[in-house]
Formats: sequence, structure tokens, C-alpha cells
Amino acid sequence: MDLVKVGQSYVEKIVTDTGIKVLLLDDTTSSIISLVSTQSELLNHQVYLIDKLENENRDTIKQLDCVCFLSVSEATINLLVEELGAPKYKSYKLYFNNVVPNSFLERLAERDDLEMVDKVMELFLDYDILNKNLFSFKQLNIFNSIDAWNQQQFLVTLASLKSLCFSLQTNPIIRYESNSRMCTKLASDLSYEFGQSSKIMEKFPVNDIPPVLLILDRKNDPITPLLNPWTYQSMVHELLGIFNNTVDLTGTPSDLPPDLIKLVLNPSQDPFYAQSLYLNFGDLSDSIKTYVNEYKEKTVKHNSNELTDLNDMKHFLESFPEFKKLSNNISKHMGLITELDRKINENHLWQVSELEQSIAVNDNHNADFQELEKLLTSQEFKIANNLKVKLVCLYAIRYELHPNNQLPKLLSILLQQGVPEFEINTVNRMLKYSGNTKRLNDDSESSIFNQATNNLLQGFKQSHENDNIYMQHIPRLERVISKLVKNKLPTAHYPTLINDFLKKQRTVSDLNGARLQDIIIFFVGGVTYEEARIINNFNMVNKSTRIVIGGTTVHNTNSFMTQVLELE
Repeated sequence: MDLVKVGQSYVEKIVTDTGIKVLLLDDTTSSIISLVSTQSELLNHQVYLIDKLENENRDTIKQLDCVCFLSVSEATINLLVEELGAPKYKSYKLYFNNVVPNSFLERLAERDDLEMVDKVMELFLDYDILNKNLFSFKQLNIFNSIDAWNQQQFLVTLASLKSLCFSLQTNPIIRYESNSRMCTKLASDLSYEFGQSSKIMEKFPVNDIPPVLLILDRKNDPITPLLNPWTYQSMVHELLGIFNNTVDLTGTPSDLPPDLIKLVLNPSQDPFYAQSLYLNFGDLSDSIKTYVNEYKEKTVKHNSNELTDLNDMKHFLESFPEFKKLSNNISKHMGLITELDRKINENHLWQVSELEQSIAVNDNHNADFQELEKLLTSQEFKIANNLKVKLVCLYAIRYELHPNNQLPKLLSILLQQGVPEFEINTVNRMLKYSGNTKRLNDDSESSIFNQATNNLLQGFKQSHENDNIYMQHIPRLERVISKLVKNKLPTAHYPTLINDFLKKQRTVSDLNGARLQDIIIFFVGGVTYEEARIINNFNMVNKSTRIVIGGTTVHNTNSFMTQVLELE
């Protein structure tokens, strides 16, 4: 289950029609397609022009065919109806990124009186592919209230999750966390939708062991998005922000040339980034040094002073674009790593992170409280307000039930330190959203306060950097997955839904103890790059199991705390 390959196969279907063509996208599909394809790749398929349906000032080019890849929405259909009424191109092939309602098709058929449409096809790519095993729906404001969906965002999530499963050709058994009304509603409605989709699903391969979709709620592990990560991709998102696999360094004090301000970070197009995604900061520094040295060795071999004949010159000119690309890539990553290092030192993250880890994995209230109080009031380490609030959030969750809980005193310190009251409110909102009574405390092994070990988890291979004081905590997800793979998750906490079509298609026998092969994990309320790293590690060392993970969004600390603060 390689999501990048899935996305690329859909792009191939869209653009492989012969002849020079126009590719027409919309605001939604333009970002989707940019994550799995490049302009040069599209140009190789004779895509002469890429434009947006929303662009009212497009030129009329009657001699070219138009291939459309569009989202399924009322707004898009309205624009497409207008387009067919006054066509700008020779013909139209329509590819939609999800299931198209019959009412939409009827409107298009009625408007196409000039018979401009040659083809209408449903593809299933209604989600963003960030890594080969990570997806996102880019839905931030999903809450109507705590544990209740915003109805519009719910419908978007439902459609996108259905699209994801269809794109992977899976008709999964659904498991979900029983303490979450949002998970329960999504699982129930999705199971019904699957049961009504026999015409699509009957074409899917039937596996000996059915795939499983596990729907989790972010509130059951608020610790992971609150901790400062120390691996490359996670750090970039935490400290700089990654949006559509792009990092914007505008406003940073680094003296960067204009072409290194907005940087594309796509592991399928950048070998160094792909190899470095999950390296910790120390190993990353060694890796970039090796990368630079390799470049130096290659350039020395092609030094212009050593060009003694025409063959040498020819070889140098042929290799020059490769060297230029390599040089730009080195400059890009050097700029990023330099900026990360600046942010780490500016925000005193070595000290902050060490305390975060202690709170997350040690049950040592007095020592943690004293160190936290010291750091909040320190004149030597003047940390930013958002980091102070984050540390108090971690304390509040960790020691909520401790008999000597000092949360009121810490909140008072925040106020004295000049932290705005609305930011301080994040702490109490966090407890309302994800306090002890709100979380699914199914057993001690699935605690959110787990420390890294190198032990095998219930027959599941996994490795951890347990000698790294900044990476002691392991996300709760790992323990949950280790049980799920062996079908050991308790049904009382993780109920099972089997849709009607799956029941008719096959007899789903008792799979207790059978090792699962294909798993989709979905986080309501947002996933993190650290959890994607956990899944990548699982996939690397457990070849018989294939797992992909995603969520309504991909969080860093700031986006998660903002989401919690905005809850009513």
C-alpha cells in the first residue's frame, strides 16, 4: 500500500491520452496533483498548459483537447456547467476525484448540448499524499463542540475517507475507539456507505484476511503532538511548518537567495530528504556532511581545469544539469538545517525538551514541578509564551490526579509572566478535551505515558532510541497497533463494524489471533509526523504487514493547541 504509487497511477490515467492537451484543475485538485507529480513529468505527457477552472481569464484554445481533474462539489459543478455552455477547448475529458452523485451527472448531461464531453470517469484521489504511508484531509476546524462534528467537515471527511479506501481497493472491517462519539459516528456512516457501494467494491480483490480500518481519536493521546520532535521531517513541521510539502522561510533572519525562500520537500522527488526523513538531529548533521563531501568529490572529478579534450568537455556539459540540481538541493537542506539549529537555540529547546520528556515518561511529580517552575521563571532561559503554556499543558495532563497537584500555582505563574489570559485558557480546555475522564484508558500497556524500550512488543519488531533523552517517549499508537495486528484489541474498547456488502461477499470468520496484512489508521482530530515515523518503522521491519496512516490534518504543537483552544 504505497500511496505515492497510487497517486501516480491515477495521474497516469488522466494524462496518458495521446496528443498535446490542456490540464484543467480546481483549487482542491491542484494541490492534490502537485504532491504526486511535477510539471516536467506532466510535460512529458504532452500537457501544454495547466490552468484552473476558477480562472475566468483563461484563453480560448479551440485546437486543443482538455483533460479535467476536478473535485466533486457544488461549486465545481456550477463552474463546469458554465464552461460547457461556452467551451474554450476542442473537447473535454472529465475525471472526478470521488464518487459523483447522479444529480451532478444529470446537470452536466443537460448542459452539454454541444457534445463536448468525450469521457466521464470517477477516480478516487480525494486526499493529500504526503509520504508513501501518510495522508491528510487538511481539515482543521472539524468540531462543532467537544466530541461533536461540524456537519460540513464531517461530510468532507466521510467522502475523503471513502475515497482513500476505494483508491486502495479495500473493503475493510472497521474498528474504532468506543469512548469517542466522533469516531463512532464516522465509523457507522462509513460502514453504511460501504454497504451501499457494491458496484464499486465488487471489482476489488478479495483477501484471505480482510483489511482493517482503525479510527482513533486524537484526544486519547494529547501527549504526542505536545512534545518537541527530534527527527528531520517532524522538526521542520514543528519549527517551520510544512504545507503541501512546502516550507516558507519568508521572514527568517537567514540570508537566503530568493530561490531558497519557498522550498519543496517531497520524498518522492528528493533522494536526500527521503533518506533523512526519520533521522534524529545528530544523525542528520552527519548525513548532510556526507552529502556535501560526496558533492565535492564529484565536482573535483569534473573540474574545468582538467578538461583536456573534447570527450571530457562533452561529459562535463552532459553532467552539468545534474551538478546544478545537486548543488541546489544541498543549499536547500543546508538552509533548512541552519534555520532549525537557530530555532532550537533561540527557543532553548534542549532544556525545554528534556523537561517535556521527563514529564511524559517519568512519574516524578516533585522533581518535574520544581524544574518546571524554575524554567517558567528563569531569567537565563527566557522561553516563548507558547512553550510555557505547552509545558503546563503537559504537566496538567500528566499529574491531573496527583494528590499534590500544583496546577493553580503554575497558572498563576503564567499570568505573572505576562502570558495572555486567552492563551492560558488552553490548559483548562486541554483538560476538558483530553483529561483523564475523557481518554480511553483501556490498559496500562496503551498508556500515553510510555517510555521507549528495545523490547519486542507482543511479537512485533520495533526499535527505539532509548539512550536518547530527547526521544524517550513513544506514542500510544505503537502499543495499539501491536495488538491490532494480532487481532488482540479488546472489542469492548474497539468495537467492530462489518458492512453489509462484506457480509454478503464472504464469511468473515473469527480472526482472533490471525495476523493482519493491510491496515489503514485514521486520526479524528489530526495525526503527527512522529506517528507516521512509527508506522514507517513498523513497515520496514515487519514485511508481512502493510500500514498507512493519516488524519483530518497533520499537527504540530501550535496547530494542536490552537485547535484545542478554539473548542467550545
